[in-house]
Amino acid sequence: MKDERVYMLNVLWFREDGGEERFQDYWKLAFPMIESVGGRKLKSFEPQRALEGDFDADLIFFVEYPNFEAFKKFANSPEHHNLAFMKKEAVENSLLVRCARPEKRSVSH
Repeated sequence: MKDERVYMLNVLWFREDGGEERFQDYWKLAFPMIESVGGRKLKSFEPQRALEGDFDADLIFFVEYPNFEAFKKFANSPEHHNLAFMKKEAVENSLLVRCARPEKRSVSH
């Protein structure tokens, strides 16, 4: 049976004037919606320093969904659209990357 889970990588750069706090307000409302479609938040990370390339995000985290349809159900819901402005008020820049676990490819030790 094929694993249909998708992992949405969220990379955020907060606005300087209270962006992080505003994002927390958004997240408190969005998270129950994510859970209602079977999603769950995985670990969060604060990048410390880019060792290669130019990267200075404020926060990185993954959200796991049972499948891409569940993500679309959350993202396209009227409830989420009603509070999406809060995320825009909080975030200067962001990346949202759909990821999957590799089926055969792996990184050797």
